[in-house]
Amino acid sequence: MKYITSTFAVLALSATTVAAQDLELPKQMSWTAYGTGSAGYNQAVAIGAALQDAAGVNLRVLPGKNDVSRTEPLRQGRVQFSATGVGGSFMAQEGVFDFGAENWGPQSVRVLMANNGGAINLSVGVAADAGIETYADLKGKRVAFIVGSPALNVNTEAYLAYGGLTWDDVERVDFGGYGASWNGLVEGQVDAAFAATNSGKVYEAAAGPRGLFWPPIDPEDTESFAAMQAVAPFFTINKASVGANIDGTAGYQGAGYAYPVLTAMAATDEALVYNMTKAMVELFPQYDGKSPGIGGWALDKQNMKWVVPYHDGSIRYFTEVGVWSDEAQAHNDNLIKRQEVLMAAWEATKEAKPENWDAAWAEARRKALADGGFQVTF
Repeated sequence: MKYITSTFAVLALSATTVAAQDLELPKQMSWTAYGTGSAGYNQAVAIGAALQDAAGVNLRVLPGKNDVSRTEPLRQGRVQFSATGVGGSFMAQEGVFDFGAENWGPQSVRVLMANNGGAINLSVGVAADAGIETYADLKGKRVAFIVGSPALNVNTEAYLAYGGLTWDDVERVDFGGYGASWNGLVEGQVDAAFAATNSGKVYEAAAGPRGLFWPPIDPEDTESFAAMQAVAPFFTINKASVGANIDGTAGYQGAGYAYPVLTAMAATDEALVYNMTKAMVELFPQYDGKSPGIGGWALDKQNMKWVVPYHDGSIRYFTEVGVWSDEAQAHNDNLIKRQEVLMAAWEATKEAKPENWDAAWAEARRKALADGGFQVTF
């Protein structure tokens, strides 16, 4: 994974104002985002305020409860962009979980930019009294599984893989929701659960009778991290500075992934995406600091070799400011080919009219990726 270090990024970030005539954007725009009060929603509102001040653009932010509700308006063209997460970007591209339903399938999602702030990690925390020092120590321990939340469970599975484990090596404890899993940790029903390090629930756990510990990710242990990425390739190694038992310390060496991710569809107008990307970069000084964690939108924090391809409009802007490379383009082209392979397999599966859709699509998807020489995930 490579991030921008070009001096052009520094020059772009030094801009303090952008004249309205420099941004060719509609006066009315709409994004979908996570629910009201979420980090994604608050950051979108802050970006909207900067757009209004600089270019008179009125950005309407539509909250969505889940990945599908955030992605459906984008797919239908009712919003121009979505400030989503891994679910609405990578999992939509892959046609898995909710996007594996017959009325969905792999989507031609494209990225404009993403928040790679790194202030928090998304990790499996453990009760401090459980004697767990590493993720390998989870063997035989009670680990939370959230019914109906496959994305959360994949993240937990990735941490198990880092420790050389699978769900078969631990005692799976089912919960009806994320909050309930952390209540279970506090109350002694489970020993480990997945969360963002700055979640309110993990602060409660840290203050509870069992305490809280975050097992570390070793940046030098490339083999274990490769096993983690084989399950969830969107993870990157990261040192968090914000979270329960992390605030005010030297930080927690763990892992995380981009959030929010600003996405469009491949068919979205290139000029519109170019101008939106330009606005995100050149208005950065005006919205930086206006919402917790918003600094991760900085140009020099962008990962040009992530797991979802960039839109041609964004690539055009990145090329102009000197931060796009031949290596990034080759990586992007390969991601687009992956999407094409998945969509072709989807259409072939639909034409076959299988009796058991879920099983047929899962098998067709795995085979198409393997035959195409792509990493098979999920």
